[in-house]
Amino acid sequence: MISKSAINEVIARQLATANRPTYKRKILDEINFNIKNFAYIVSGIRRCGKSTLVQQILSQQPEKSLYINFDTPSLFGFQMNDFRTLDSIIEEKKPEWLFFDEIQVVEGWEIYIRSKLEQDFHVVVTGSNSSMLSRELGTRLTGRHISHTLYPFSYNEFIGYTKQKSGADTMLQYLESGGFPEYINSKDPRIITELINDILYRDILVRYNLRDDKAIKNLFVYLMGNIGNLTSANKLTYMIGVKSASTISDYLSYLENSYLISLLSKFTYSYKKQLINPKKIYSIDLGLHSLSTPSFSQDTGRKLENEVYMELKRKGLELFYFNENHHECDFILCKQNKPIDSVQVCEKLTPENEEREVAGLLEALDFLNLEKGTIITLDQDDIIFQKKKEIRIIPVWKWLDN
Repeated sequence: MISKSAINEVIARQLATANRPTYKRKILDEINFNIKNFAYIVSGIRRCGKSTLVQQILSQQPEKSLYINFDTPSLFGFQMNDFRTLDSIIEEKKPEWLFFDEIQVVEGWEIYIRSKLEQDFHVVVTGSNSSMLSRELGTRLTGRHISHTLYPFSYNEFIGYTKQKSGADTMLQYLESGGFPEYINSKDPRIITELINDILYRDILVRYNLRDDKAIKNLFVYLMGNIGNLTSANKLTYMIGVKSASTISDYLSYLENSYLISLLSKFTYSYKKQLINPKKIYSIDLGLHSLSTPSFSQDTGRKLENEVYMELKRKGLELFYFNENHHECDFILCKQNKPIDSVQVCEKLTPENEEREVAGLLEALDFLNLEKGTIITLDQDDIIFQKKKEIRIIPVWKWLDN
């Protein structure tokens, strides 16, 4: 059991850091905090800025708020009974807003959040595991929560944070460094290395009671070295040396739920076919890729594709890849299950690759009955009219400004 004085000490210590200058995240303008009796859930990978975001919200009404980050050594072992002690502190301080950072480390937390909503508190919660949050929210907070996902800095946040201008040069910087604020500041690779180790150990091996740490690490490194490529559980059993495809499927879900990777399904009108077709692999942040994979080439094209994918995810669009009649297109964008756009990505259109890239996009446009498509490059700007279709070629940094 944790004492009242220990919890008060944590609250005071953490509140003291809440007023430091920080870079305002774009998502802050997208969250409507005026809806009462709903918990606001912000989830995302560790170290992407969730605590900073919460503190930015907190700074708008500090006198009416109570903030506590549960992922701190002083609160290790916090249990349901300790919420009674926290309640006595809340009764004394009389806040209107409750901010609970990394609360998913406390078993049964969702029951407590529900009780606070019933007492008319405004509640903001963060967590670093999408599976745990979604399962617990579905059982205890059905219809009483609004969820948001926070990612590391986007490219536009990166240039704003580093006070640079958009263009091909800064895009190349971003494709190498990624968007973790602490790594951008220090350039110390140990920050990314320790982050990866922390997630693999705490969020996967310990949480799911796994013993084969070598297989998980080998799988992660393999996936980072194959961003933009297709893979399947059956293929990975051979590559990683794990006997069961179902075990690999579990490992993939653990990596995805911890926000290390993201998997993209093939576009098809059959949900069953979506499940059985190979998935494309992407990294949640390119800093993870750069520091996890020994590479003798810059892989700019694959990194660029990964960046476009993550930007589309930030927009909340339904995404798929296209592969029909021996033609491929990187992304099909959908809204409410209806295709609305088709996007191809390559570092540079050249005489050697133009026919393949354009043909893949045209096949997707014909298949989906779309009139316009886009090819995103590092620094080319043009328009192609072919087969009564309009194809816009646009630099990625200019596309991001649209």
